[in-house]
This record gives sequence, structure tokens and C-alpha cells, in this order.
Amino acid sequence: MVSKRKFKVAICYPPVESKKGVPLLSQNRQFQYFNYSTFVYPMIPAYAATMAKDSGYNVLWMDGIAEKMSYEKWFSNLRREKPNLVLIETKTPVIKAHWKIVKEIKDNIPETVVVLVGDHVTYLPIESLENCPVDYILTGGDYDFLLVDLLECLSEESKDTNKETNAKRRQLPGGIFGRRGDRRVKLGELSKEMGNYWSSGPLELRHSLDSLPFIDRDLTKWQLYAFENGNYKYKPGTYMYSGRDCWWGRCTFCIWDQVLYPQGTYRRFSPRRLFEEVKYVVDKYGVKEIFDDAGTFFIGDSLKEFCNLMIDSGYNKKVVLGCNMRINALTREYCELMKKANFRFILYGLESANQETLDKLEKGLKVKEVESYLKTAKECGLEPHITVMLGYPWETEEMTLKTISFSKELFKKGYVDTMQATIVIPYPGSKLYNQCKENDWFEVDPRDYEAFDMRGPVMKVPFSKEKLMQLTRELYSSFLTPQYIFRRLVSIRSMNDIRFLVYSVKKLIGHLLDFDKDQI
Repeated sequence: MVSKRKFKVAICYPPVESKKGVPLLSQNRQFQYFNYSTFVYPMIPAYAATMAKDSGYNVLWMDGIAEKMSYEKWFSNLRREKPNLVLIETKTPVIKAHWKIVKEIKDNIPETVVVLVGDHVTYLPIESLENCPVDYILTGGDYDFLLVDLLECLSEESKDTNKETNAKRRQLPGGIFGRRGDRRVKLGELSKEMGNYWSSGPLELRHSLDSLPFIDRDLTKWQLYAFENGNYKYKPGTYMYSGRDCWWGRCTFCIWDQVLYPQGTYRRFSPRRLFEEVKYVVDKYGVKEIFDDAGTFFIGDSLKEFCNLMIDSGYNKKVVLGCNMRINALTREYCELMKKANFRFILYGLESANQETLDKLEKGLKVKEVESYLKTAKECGLEPHITVMLGYPWETEEMTLKTISFSKELFKKGYVDTMQATIVIPYPGSKLYNQCKENDWFEVDPRDYEAFDMRGPVMKVPFSKEKLMQLTRELYSSFLTPQYIFRRLVSIRSMNDIRFLVYSVKKLIGHLLDFDKDQI
């Protein structure tokens, strides 16, 4: 064992080199390879790094993807640093690649403890223990807290002369998986042995988010993620997290709300705590735009309190805000207040224009109410962005065309500014994944994890794959109406508007390539 100040903790995103493009892995509910790179600030790993540093550990931030490194260079840096512990966030489409990387780390730096986190290993922790020499799996979405608990068991300074105090301090909380015979950690009474492996007990998501420190954005190299991101019109921008994760939490396809933060575990920051961190990043780092990436931003009295804090303090004149939101969650009063607080970009999950699909997805949304809510948001000066998915096993080509037509009409009427089109992916652990197994909806072997990368459907659709890719490209082009283009041109008021328009065009071209039929 080594002392805390010498104990190196590396928070890592190893480069995954692929002809398909740049992997969008960090802070992402749905994985994609992008032809035009986008980098999203990974909130929970950033909190994990900050908390570990505040606890006295020597922390390294090694995001080889955002730093645009080759794998060879990234691994050379890792070998040079020889961290005592490496933490890697993983996801279904890259899990097999990460198993190989874990083996290479253990072969070359055998004393390094390797930890995996993320939704895939939360659902299937034993699978990774069986397929690679990983030491620990931290399950659930509070692995920033769990990492510090684990570190306290592994470093020399977690010892205490008082045996009773030491025993209590070294006992792992629930939610951690490891290998039988590991004497570096202490398990509690609720731990369970499973053949060659153990679990420290049931996962509990009860941590108070207000107890979290402000993220150390210097340590976590925030500027890597401050410019190449389509959610920002004003740069540098950064991400925040008002809650974990979504107060609705029912959508059958959303892996975070099924696995990392199951229904009933939603927690949020207090409006005051969130506002204080907004002030901090504006004053210290000169941030111009903030996107809050909680599954859904809070509403009701909490939203009013936060907006009034922004308005009364004058920070609504210093920074622009954006967030995820449910389409039917905001009345005109809320939209007007958010605009006054300087919210701009509001991301809404539409997903489909077919009521049957929305009902199956448990969206709690009616197609007939979508237009009026988006119209209200737009009239109040907000800039709505919609996400739409294609490739449902029950949707015919006619139903898919209905969604495309509906989206195009929203753009034509000026109720939507931008959109994101994707192919629906049933990640292991989601309700949709279980439905696929029950109904024989899988087009591929469900263990063919690389196929879950959104470069093609993994579920059966009642028309050809090639047609689905064509329709996805058509959906991305749906907003290219003369009316929309004219409105965008006449709305230009500054260089920020011009830069954002140019960036949006580049992103559109990249997304069209993402769903090119030759890249299935």
C-alpha cells in the first residue's frame, strides 16, 4: 500500500480507433460514432476525479478520445505514469474493446487496479469479471461516491490505530463487485459470494447531491469539451447536472433510467446549490453557455426558484442556459420565466409521431399536444431542439414516413430550430431490451455488442435496413425547407449566429455520413 498523496488515480477514456469515426462515449445515454467529432463533458467521472483529489489522492485525467490521441500514444502515457488505479467508463458497443484494453493494462502494469463503470457493467457485472482481468466493477450512477469508498480501502492512510474505527472505515458500501480471495477490501454483512466473485451488497442510491464539491474543471481539462459541441452557440460552453437523472424515468429505451438510476432513485440539487455552481464557472472560467444534462431539468417551484436566482442576481445577463425537458412539462408561464432567466436551447425528446409508439415507450406524451407546446416555447423566445428515433420493430414504413412528415411540418412552421435523428437501440438492461428478447425482435445476436453502435438496426424492422438508413438521412434533411432556411438567414444578428450556422451545416453533413448506407 502507498500513501494517499502518492496514490495515483487515472480517470480514463482510452481511444477506440475505428474507421466509423469518433466514439461518443462520455456522458452519453446512446452511443454513436460521429464523422464530425463531438465531445461531451463527462459529469460523473469529473465529480469522481474532483472528490478523489479532495480526499488527498493524486488524480490524472486521461481522456485520449477528447485529446484526439492515438491509442499507442495514450497507452504509452499510461505506462509512463503507472497509476495505482485506473477507472474506465464503458458502454455496450465498446465493452469488448475495453476487455482487451484491461488485459493489456494488467499485462504491462500488473500492480495497477482496474475499475470499470457504466450502464453495461452495472447490468452485467459478472460478465466483465469473467472476460477480462478487471479488479472491481462499480455499479449504478453514483460511482463518484463509490470510487472514494474504494480508494479508502486501498490506500495506506485509510488505516487507523483504533481497530474499531478502521474496520468501519474500510467496509465497502453496496454496489461493488470483485473477485473472491481479495484481501484489500472489507465486506459487510450484506455481501454475497457468487462462485469466484463477490458483491459488497445491494446498491443504494441515497447520496445527497448537495454534498458534492464544485467540479475541478482545471483538473478535468474542461476546455477539451468547451468548443466542439453542437449544444453551444456561445463558447466556451460547459455542462452541468441538476439531478440524477430524470424525474419521469419511465421511457423504456432509456438505459440510464432503467439501470444507472432506476425509477424511484431520482435526486436533484437544490436550486441554490445549482445556481452557486453556475456563478462559479462563469466567474472563474468565463463560461458563456451552460447545458444542464440531467435527463429532465426540474420544474415547478424549484424551476421558479432557480430562474429567479438567475434574474435577481443579474447572472441571466452573463451566461446562456440550456437543458433537457419533457415536451408537455412547461406552461407558457414557465417558458416566459426561463427566457427571462436566459435559457436558450431546450432539448425535447419527441421520439415518434405515432401515438402507438409513444405509448409503447411509456413517454406519457400525446402526439396531438406536441405542436402546441413547441409553439409556446418558440413564441416565448426559446430555441426548441427535438430528438427523434427510427427503427422500431412495430413501425411500418408508412408510420416512419409519418414521423418524418410531422418533423418537417414543425420546422416549416418555425416551431423547432434543430433536431437529432437516431436509430433506436435496446441496450442490455433496458425494458426495451427485455421486450426484444420476449418478442423475438432482435435482428442480431444480442451478444454481438459491437452491432449496438447505431450504424444499423439491431431490431427487426418491417422493411429493409437500407431503407431505414435512407429514411434516417431523410429525417436529418427534413428541416431544409425554404421557409426554415430563410428564417435562419434573417435571424443572423452577430458573429456568434454566423459561427453557429456554419457549425450546424458541418454537423449536418457529418450526420448524413453517419447514416450513409455504405457505413452500415
